[in-house]
Amino acid sequence: DPVVQKLEENNVQIHFWRKLPEPETWLKENGASIEYVLTNGPVGFPVDLLEYVPNLKLISSHGVGYDAIDTEEIVVKRDIVVTHTPDVLNAETSTTAILLWLACYRNFNSLERHARSGAWAETGPHALTRTADNRKVGILGLGRIGTAIAHKLEAFGSSIYYHSRSPKPNVKYTYCKDLVEMAREVDSLICIVPGGAGTKHLVNEEVIDALGPDGVLVNVSRGSVVDERALIRALQEKRLGCAGLDVFENEPIIPQELRDLDNTVLLPHVGSATIECRLEMGALSVDNILQHIQDGTVLTAVPECQNKN
Repeated sequence: DPVVQKLEENNVQIHFWRKLPEPETWLKENGASIEYVLTNGPVGFPVDLLEYVPNLKLISSHGVGYDAIDTEEIVVKRDIVVTHTPDVLNAETSTTAILLWLACYRNFNSLERHARSGAWAETGPHALTRTADNRKVGILGLGRIGTAIAHKLEAFGSSIYYHSRSPKPNVKYTYCKDLVEMAREVDSLICIVPGGAGTKHLVNEEVIDALGPDGVLVNVSRGSVVDERALIRALQEKRLGCAGLDVFENEPIIPQELRDLDNTVLLPHVGSATIECRLEMGALSVDNILQHIQDGTVLTAVPECQNKN
Protein backbone atom coordinates (compact mmCIF):
# COMPACT_ATOMS: atom_id res chain seq x y z
CA ASP A 1 0.00 0.00 0.00
CA PRO A 2 1.70 3.25 -1.14
CA VAL A 3 -0.03 5.23 1.62
CA VAL A 4 1.30 2.97 4.36
CA GLN A 5 4.71 2.80 2.72
CA LYS A 6 5.05 6.57 2.54
CA LEU A 7 4.07 7.03 6.18
CA GLU A 8 6.46 4.31 7.33
CA GLU A 9 9.30 5.79 5.26
CA ASN A 10 8.79 8.99 7.26
CA ASN A 11 8.91 7.12 10.57
CA VAL A 12 5.22 7.54 11.32
CA GLN A 13 3.88 4.86 13.66
CA ILE A 14 0.59 3.48 12.31
CA HIS A 15 -2.29 1.80 14.15
CA PHE A 16 -5.07 0.30 12.00
CA TRP A 17 -8.47 0.73 13.64
CA ARG A 18 -9.99 -2.35 11.97
CA LYS A 19 -7.07 -4.57 12.96
CA LEU A 20 -7.30 -3.76 16.66
CA PRO A 21 -9.07 -6.56 18.60
CA GLU A 22 -11.01 -4.06 20.73
CA PRO A 23 -10.57 -0.65 19.07
CA GLU A 24 -12.40 1.54 21.58
CA THR A 25 -10.74 -0.13 24.56
CA TRP A 26 -7.36 0.33 22.89
CA LEU A 27 -8.12 3.99 22.19
CA LYS A 28 -9.13 4.64 25.80
CA GLU A 29 -5.79 3.24 26.95
CA ASN A 30 -3.53 4.64 24.21
CA GLY A 31 -5.40 7.58 22.70
CA ALA A 32 -3.20 10.21 24.33
CA SER A 33 -0.40 9.18 21.96
CA ILE A 34 -2.49 9.78 18.84
CA GLU A 35 -1.78 13.07 17.05
CA TYR A 36 -3.07 12.31 13.54
CA VAL A 37 -6.03 10.42 12.11
CA LEU A 38 -6.34 9.24 8.51
CA THR A 39 -9.94 8.46 7.56
CA ASN A 40 -12.35 8.90 4.66
CA GLY A 41 -15.45 10.95 3.96
CA PRO A 42 -18.17 8.38 4.71
CA VAL A 43 -16.46 7.09 7.90
CA GLY A 44 -15.24 10.43 9.24
CA PHE A 45 -14.34 10.58 12.93
CA PRO A 46 -17.04 10.16 15.60
CA VAL A 47 -17.22 13.07 18.02
CA ASP A 48 -17.64 10.73 20.99
CA LEU A 49 -14.08 9.45 20.44
CA LEU A 50 -12.52 12.89 20.81
CA GLU A 51 -12.26 12.63 24.59
CA TYR A 52 -9.80 9.75 24.17
CA VAL A 53 -7.44 11.66 21.85
CA PRO A 54 -6.63 14.86 23.78
CA ASN A 55 -3.50 15.52 21.70
CA LEU A 56 -5.11 15.12 18.29
CA LYS A 57 -3.80 17.77 15.89
CA LEU A 58 -5.18 16.84 12.48
CA ILE A 59 -7.75 14.63 10.76
CA SER A 60 -6.84 13.87 7.15
CA SER A 61 -9.85 12.71 5.15
CA HIS A 62 -9.27 10.59 2.07
CA GLY A 63 -11.89 12.09 -0.25
CA VAL A 64 -13.39 15.45 -1.12
CA GLY A 65 -16.57 15.03 0.95
CA TYR A 66 -16.28 15.21 4.73
CA ASP A 67 -19.88 15.36 5.95
CA ALA A 68 -19.19 12.62 8.54
CA ILE A 69 -16.73 14.96 10.27
CA ASP A 70 -18.39 17.44 12.62
CA THR A 71 -16.35 20.53 11.74
CA GLU A 72 -18.26 22.71 14.20
CA GLU A 73 -17.16 20.53 17.10
CA ILE A 74 -13.76 19.48 15.77
CA VAL A 75 -12.51 22.60 14.01
CA VAL A 76 -14.30 25.47 15.69
CA LYS A 77 -14.53 24.23 19.28
CA ARG A 78 -11.45 22.02 19.54
CA ASP A 79 -9.09 23.77 17.13
CA ILE A 80 -8.22 20.56 15.25
CA VAL A 81 -7.25 20.87 11.59
CA VAL A 82 -9.23 18.88 9.02
CA THR A 83 -8.00 18.26 5.47
CA HIS A 84 -9.51 16.57 2.43
CA THR A 85 -8.47 15.71 -1.14
CA PRO A 86 -10.16 18.08 -3.59
CA ASP A 87 -9.37 18.46 -7.31
CA VAL A 88 -7.58 15.12 -7.75
CA LEU A 89 -10.92 13.32 -8.16
CA ASN A 90 -12.71 15.88 -10.36
CA ALA A 91 -12.01 14.01 -13.59
CA GLU A 92 -13.02 10.54 -12.42
CA THR A 93 -16.18 11.57 -10.56
CA SER A 94 -17.35 13.71 -13.47
CA THR A 95 -16.73 10.79 -15.83
CA THR A 96 -18.84 8.55 -13.59
CA ALA A 97 -21.65 11.11 -13.72
CA ILE A 98 -21.52 11.15 -17.52
CA LEU A 99 -21.40 7.34 -17.61
CA LEU A 100 -24.60 7.11 -15.54
CA TRP A 101 -26.28 9.85 -17.56
CA LEU A 102 -25.54 8.10 -20.85
CA ALA A 103 -26.54 4.70 -19.47
CA CYS A 104 -29.94 6.09 -18.47
CA TYR A 105 -30.72 7.61 -21.86
CA ARG A 106 -29.45 4.67 -23.89
CA ASN A 107 -30.95 2.07 -21.50
CA PHE A 108 -27.56 0.40 -21.24
CA ASN A 109 -28.58 -2.29 -18.73
CA SER A 110 -31.40 -3.56 -20.92
CA LEU A 111 -29.26 -3.44 -24.08
CA GLU A 112 -26.51 -5.48 -22.45
CA ARG A 113 -28.99 -8.05 -21.14
CA HIS A 114 -30.45 -8.30 -24.64
CA ALA A 115 -27.01 -9.07 -26.04
CA ARG A 116 -25.83 -11.43 -23.28
CA SER A 117 -29.07 -13.42 -23.07
CA GLY A 118 -29.16 -14.29 -26.75
CA ALA A 119 -32.42 -12.39 -27.16
CA TRP A 120 -31.04 -10.51 -30.16
CA ALA A 121 -30.79 -13.76 -32.12
CA GLU A 122 -33.98 -15.22 -30.69
CA THR A 123 -36.41 -12.29 -30.76
CA GLY A 124 -34.71 -9.66 -32.90
CA PRO A 125 -33.43 -6.13 -32.28
CA HIS A 126 -33.87 -4.33 -28.97
CA ALA A 127 -36.42 -1.54 -28.72
CA LEU A 128 -35.13 1.92 -29.59
CA THR A 129 -33.67 4.07 -26.82
CA ARG A 130 -33.40 7.85 -26.42
CA THR A 131 -30.62 10.21 -27.41
CA ALA A 132 -28.47 12.03 -24.87
CA ASP A 133 -27.42 14.65 -27.39
CA ASN A 134 -28.61 18.26 -27.30
CA ARG A 135 -30.32 17.90 -23.93
CA LYS A 136 -31.05 20.56 -21.35
CA VAL A 137 -29.09 19.47 -18.28
CA GLY A 138 -29.33 20.95 -14.80
CA ILE A 139 -26.40 20.65 -12.41
CA LEU A 140 -27.12 20.86 -8.70
CA GLY A 141 -23.88 22.28 -7.31
CA LEU A 142 -21.44 23.94 -9.70
CA GLY A 143 -18.27 23.43 -7.67
CA ARG A 144 -15.08 21.77 -8.87
CA ILE A 145 -16.68 18.49 -9.90
CA GLY A 146 -19.87 20.15 -11.13
CA THR A 147 -17.81 22.34 -13.42
CA ALA A 148 -15.92 19.31 -14.72
CA ILE A 149 -19.25 17.63 -15.47
CA ALA A 150 -20.43 20.74 -17.33
CA HIS A 151 -17.30 20.80 -19.46
CA LYS A 152 -17.79 17.16 -20.47
CA LEU A 153 -21.48 17.73 -21.21
CA GLU A 154 -20.55 20.38 -23.75
CA ALA A 155 -19.27 17.60 -26.03
CA PHE A 156 -22.86 16.33 -26.25
CA GLY A 157 -24.28 19.71 -27.25
CA SER A 158 -25.96 20.15 -23.86
CA SER A 159 -27.60 23.38 -22.77
CA ILE A 160 -26.39 23.68 -19.20
CA TYR A 161 -28.25 25.14 -16.24
CA TYR A 162 -27.13 25.16 -12.63
CA HIS A 163 -28.48 25.77 -9.15
CA SER A 164 -26.35 26.85 -6.22
CA ARG A 165 -26.62 29.29 -3.32
CA SER A 166 -25.59 32.17 -5.57
CA PRO A 167 -24.52 32.75 -9.19
CA LYS A 168 -20.92 31.87 -10.03
CA PRO A 169 -18.78 34.69 -11.48
CA ASN A 170 -17.53 34.33 -15.04
CA VAL A 171 -19.71 31.30 -15.78
CA LYS A 172 -21.44 30.99 -19.14
CA TYR A 173 -24.10 28.56 -17.96
CA THR A 174 -27.64 29.59 -16.98
CA TYR A 175 -28.13 30.19 -13.26
CA CYS A 176 -31.43 29.11 -11.69
CA LYS A 177 -32.26 30.50 -8.26
CA ASP A 178 -35.10 28.01 -7.72
CA LEU A 179 -34.31 24.29 -7.88
CA VAL A 180 -37.86 23.22 -8.68
CA GLU A 181 -38.06 25.68 -11.57
CA MET A 182 -34.75 24.41 -12.91
CA ALA A 183 -35.96 20.80 -12.69
CA ARG A 184 -39.08 21.78 -14.62
CA GLU A 185 -36.97 23.46 -17.32
CA VAL A 186 -34.38 20.73 -17.92
CA ASP A 187 -34.45 17.19 -19.28
CA SER A 188 -32.07 15.77 -16.70
CA LEU A 189 -30.64 16.72 -13.31
CA ILE A 190 -27.17 15.80 -12.06
CA CYS A 191 -26.54 16.15 -8.30
CA ILE A 192 -23.06 17.00 -7.07
CA VAL A 193 -23.40 18.93 -3.81
CA PRO A 194 -21.87 18.16 -0.40
CA GLY A 195 -23.81 15.98 2.02
CA GLY A 196 -24.90 16.98 5.50
CA ALA A 197 -27.90 18.53 7.19
CA GLY A 198 -27.95 21.54 4.87
CA THR A 199 -28.59 19.44 1.75
CA LYS A 200 -30.58 16.53 3.20
CA HIS A 201 -33.44 15.65 0.82
CA LEU A 202 -32.77 18.78 -1.22
CA VAL A 203 -34.04 16.71 -4.13
CA ASN A 204 -37.50 15.94 -2.78
CA GLU A 205 -40.75 14.76 -4.33
CA GLU A 206 -41.51 18.22 -5.70
CA VAL A 207 -38.17 18.39 -7.52
CA ILE A 208 -38.55 14.84 -8.81
CA ASP A 209 -42.07 15.50 -10.10
CA ALA A 210 -40.81 18.67 -11.79
CA LEU A 211 -38.37 16.54 -13.82
CA GLY A 212 -41.32 14.55 -15.04
CA PRO A 213 -41.92 11.13 -16.63
CA ASP A 214 -39.21 11.61 -19.26
CA GLY A 215 -36.71 13.09 -16.83
CA VAL A 216 -33.38 11.59 -15.80
CA LEU A 217 -31.88 12.02 -12.33
CA VAL A 218 -28.20 11.30 -11.66
CA ASN A 219 -26.68 11.41 -8.18
CA VAL A 220 -22.90 11.26 -7.65
CA SER A 221 -22.85 13.40 -4.49
CA ARG A 222 -24.24 11.85 -1.30
CA GLY A 223 -27.24 9.59 -0.88
CA SER A 224 -28.76 11.95 1.69
CA VAL A 225 -29.21 14.66 -0.97
CA VAL A 226 -32.10 12.73 -2.58
CA ASP A 227 -35.22 11.62 -0.75
CA GLU A 228 -34.79 7.94 -1.54
CA ARG A 229 -38.34 6.86 -0.65
CA ALA A 230 -39.82 9.63 -2.80
CA LEU A 231 -37.48 8.62 -5.62
CA ILE A 232 -38.54 4.97 -5.43
CA ARG A 233 -42.23 5.89 -5.55
CA ALA A 234 -41.69 8.17 -8.54
CA LEU A 235 -39.76 5.50 -10.44
CA GLN A 236 -42.31 2.81 -9.65
CA GLU A 237 -45.19 5.06 -10.74
CA LYS A 238 -43.31 6.23 -13.86
CA ARG A 239 -43.45 9.84 -12.67
CA LEU A 240 -39.69 9.89 -13.30
CA GLY A 241 -38.09 8.34 -16.36
CA CYS A 242 -34.82 6.96 -15.03
CA ALA A 243 -32.30 7.37 -12.20
CA GLY A 244 -28.56 6.77 -12.33
CA LEU A 245 -27.23 6.41 -8.79
CA ASP A 246 -23.72 6.01 -7.42
CA VAL A 247 -24.72 6.87 -3.83
CA PHE A 248 -27.48 5.82 -1.45
CA GLU A 249 -28.97 6.93 1.86
CA ASN A 250 -27.87 3.90 3.91
CA GLU A 251 -24.76 2.62 2.18
CA PRO A 252 -23.82 -0.10 1.53
CA ILE A 253 -27.49 -1.10 1.69
CA ILE A 254 -29.34 -0.47 -1.57
CA PRO A 255 -33.12 -0.83 -1.21
CA GLN A 256 -34.52 -3.89 -2.92
CA GLU A 257 -37.09 -1.67 -4.67
CA LEU A 258 -34.30 0.19 -6.50
CA ARG A 259 -32.57 -3.06 -7.43
CA ASP A 260 -35.78 -4.50 -8.83
CA LEU A 261 -36.57 -1.55 -11.09
CA ASP A 262 -35.69 -1.57 -14.80
CA ASN A 263 -35.46 2.22 -14.93
CA THR A 264 -32.42 2.50 -12.66
CA VAL A 265 -28.68 2.28 -13.24
CA LEU A 266 -26.90 1.48 -9.96
CA LEU A 267 -23.23 1.67 -8.99
CA PRO A 268 -21.66 0.83 -5.59
CA HIS A 269 -20.28 4.34 -4.81
CA VAL A 270 -17.38 4.18 -7.26
CA GLY A 271 -17.33 7.79 -8.44
CA SER A 272 -13.58 8.17 -8.01
CA ALA A 273 -12.70 4.49 -7.74
CA THR A 274 -9.92 4.07 -10.26
CA ILE A 275 -6.42 2.95 -9.39
CA GLU A 276 -4.93 6.15 -10.72
CA CYS A 277 -7.28 8.46 -8.87
CA ARG A 278 -7.05 6.61 -5.56
CA LEU A 279 -3.25 6.74 -5.72
CA GLU A 280 -3.44 10.52 -6.09
CA MET A 281 -5.96 10.83 -3.28
CA GLY A 282 -3.85 8.66 -1.00
CA ALA A 283 -0.72 10.65 -1.75
CA LEU A 284 -2.45 13.95 -0.97
CA SER A 285 -4.00 12.67 2.26
CA VAL A 286 -0.56 11.52 3.43
CA ASP A 287 1.18 14.71 2.27
CA ASN A 288 -1.20 16.75 4.40
CA ILE A 289 -0.11 14.77 7.46
CA LEU A 290 3.60 14.87 6.65
CA GLN A 291 3.62 18.60 5.94
CA HIS A 292 1.82 19.28 9.20
CA ILE A 293 4.39 17.19 11.06
CA GLN A 294 7.16 19.14 9.37
CA ASP A 295 6.01 22.74 9.73
CA GLY A 296 2.45 22.87 11.06
CA THR A 297 0.84 23.77 7.71
CA VAL A 298 -1.29 21.70 5.34
CA LEU A 299 -1.93 21.59 1.61
CA THR A 300 -5.71 21.24 1.39
CA ALA A 301 -7.57 22.26 4.53
CA VAL A 302 -11.35 22.13 4.41
CA PRO A 303 -12.94 25.59 4.03
CA GLU A 304 -13.92 25.71 7.70
CA CYS A 305 -10.32 25.81 8.81
CA GLN A 306 -8.28 27.22 5.93
CA ASN A 307 -7.36 30.20 8.10
CA LYS A 308 -5.24 27.83 10.18
CA ASN A 309 -2.87 27.15 7.29
